[in-house]
Order: sequence, then C-alpha cells, then structure tokens
Amino acid sequence: MHVITTQQELETAIAALAKSAFVTVDTEFIRETTFWPELCLIQMAAPGVTALIDPLSPDIDLKPFFELMADSAVEKVFHAARQDIEIIFHLGDLIPHPVFDTQVAAMVCGFGDSVSYDQLVQKVTGTHLDKSSRFTDWRSRPLTEKQLSYALADVTHLIDVYQHLKGQLERDNRSHWLNEEMEVLTSRETYDPHPDDAWKRLKMRVRKPIELAVLQGVAAWREREARERNVPRGRVLKDDAVYEIAQQQPRDTNALGRLRTVPKGWERSSTAAALLEIVNKALQLSKEELPRLPKQQHAPEGSNAAAELLKVLLRQIAEKEGVAAKVLASSDDIDRIAAQGDKADVPAMHGWRREVFGNDAARLVRGELGVKFEQRKVVVFETK
Repeated sequence: MHVITTQQELETAIAALAKSAFVTVDTEFIRETTFWPELCLIQMAAPGVTALIDPLSPDIDLKPFFELMADSAVEKVFHAARQDIEIIFHLGDLIPHPVFDTQVAAMVCGFGDSVSYDQLVQKVTGTHLDKSSRFTDWRSRPLTEKQLSYALADVTHLIDVYQHLKGQLERDNRSHWLNEEMEVLTSRETYDPHPDDAWKRLKMRVRKPIELAVLQGVAAWREREARERNVPRGRVLKDDAVYEIAQQQPRDTNALGRLRTVPKGWERSSTAAALLEIVNKALQLSKEELPRLPKQQHAPEGSNAAAELLKVLLRQIAEKEGVAAKVLASSDDIDRIAAQGDKADVPAMHGWRREVFGNDAARLVRGELGVKFEQRKVVVFETK
C-alpha cells in the first residue's frame, strides 16, 4: 500500500482530491506525552481517489493539504471531527470549512448517542472493520500493511456513510439541524481557548475569592507552561496540586515544599519560583480586585421532580423523532428548564430544538402537558 512521502506526490494527490465535491479525512496521531497532538499520518478519500500522507517525511510540506482544507468548494467529511480539526488548526492555523461530521449527523439521524465509526459503518454498509491497529505506535516507520489498511478503511468506508447520512438528512429536511452543530465545531474559540480561562476546566473546590484568584493565576500559568514546553498539563502540575496551592497559598519555597501534592525537591526549581511569583501576585490583590465566586444556582422547590419528568419527555420525543436525545437537550438544559421554564437560556429553547422539544418541555413545566405509562408505552397528554 503506497504512502505519499514526496512533495510532488502530495501535490498530485491533492489536485485529484480537489476535483471532488467532498473529501473524507482522518488523522492518526500521538498525544500521550505532549500538549499538542503529534500528527503521524493523514488519510483522505473521494470517489475513485485515495491518499495516505506521511507528515513525518522530511520531503513534505503540508501547504497543499491545508489549502484543500480551506477550500470552501470542497466539503470536508470527518467522523468525530474535534481532534482532527484541532490538529489542523494548530499546524495550519485554519479551521476546515465547510465540515460534515458523521458522528453528529448519525445522532440526528437516530443512530444513538456518540455512535462509534465501526458501529456506524456496520449499520450502513454491513462491513465489519478490524480495529486492532487503533492503538499502535503511529510514529514508527515503516508503517505495516495492517496499519495502513486500518487507516485507509477509516476514510474509504466514510464515503458511503457520508452519502447515506446526507441523503437521509435531506429527505427528512434536517440538514439545518446539523448546520448549527457545525458552527460550534468550526469556531476558532473551540480550539484556541485563552490561558486565562484555563481555570474553568477545573472543578470548583474553592470557597473564597482569594482562593479563586490563586486558582485562576496558577491554572493560567500551568496552561502557558504546558503549551510552551509541549507537555501535558499534568506534567507541569497535577490538578490536585493546583487545588492545594489555591487553598494553602504558599508564599515561599518552604511553604510550597510542605504541600503533599508537590513532588519532593520541586519547590527549589526555577519552575517553582515562577509559580510562587504567580501566587504572591494573586495574594497582593485588593479586596475590590478579587474575582467573584461563581454563583451557585439553587434549584426551586419541585425542580428535581420536574427534571425527572422532562427526561421522560425527552426520551419519548427522541424516540418519536428518531434522533439521539443528547442532540435535543443536554442534562444542563434539562435542569435549567426544570428550574426556569420558558426563561431558560439554553440551546434546547432556541431554534429547531425549541420546535421539536423546547416548547413541549416548557408546557410540561407549566403543567399544561403530562406524561403517563399506558399499554407499556410512555404517552404525553394535554392536561387542560
């Protein structure tokens, strides 16, 4: 099986792929020891054309590939696209457009929540894929025929899956349902979060504004360190250490060394010195400068029961419409609708989701709809 390792071969393959209205795309990468994924192989296909590209080849410049990813005349088809797009964004400083994610499309078409690629291929084409090469070392060279066959299957069968799902979406008049999801998937903010927002990834284990100030500073510092050194966040500082530092607020190396989550001796390193500078800077903030703790939402009485009823309604509507429940509403959507009804500013209460689920959800909270179990089925009924 041929792998493209030269610039001429790459340009020829990209030119052939660019003639198609769509291309299927997948990548193989390693990221266990790095912050940014290390791209090891690119697979692409279109009707009658396939390409396996070795980005580790010293004779390849991926510029033609990135140009194709930016070509608005060619739809880029991925399955579970987020990590692939993250790689393209990091290496090429662009977001592919337009994008069709078959995992999201499958949920809209009733294939269940987060259906895997091999399950989807089996349901659409009847083909059973060999996934035994999934966790092999994609950096090793030469790649084996088994690895290459596995990798190519991830884009060749995707052609049939894409055409099937696209056709079903058009027949059901649901293409616009997918478009809203693709807008989030193709937003630069999705892949380039600001380091100052890194604290939002952490669970809130702080109870005081000063603790939050330290947490924010340390999390932002760790994020920048991890990016610059290209190592996982935990290699810089474990989450538990971030929490303990926020709560104990060590001002010097002795205090830092007494923390049980900090490796012995690390407090004397230059990295630790930079961390202590961040902590002391946060401790110098005036009371007016301290961040406010996020307000905890206290659910109104009865909202827990309402949420349980809403979940039943959600399942009933999802089954009726032939769509995955999580596409219509998230658990957060359900909780906020239960507490706030029509006033809940959540995706389930906007656009097509409101038409399909949100309006009935609000009516259920107002007591205008009810749910009951009748002849082994959940039935929704008018109460007035």
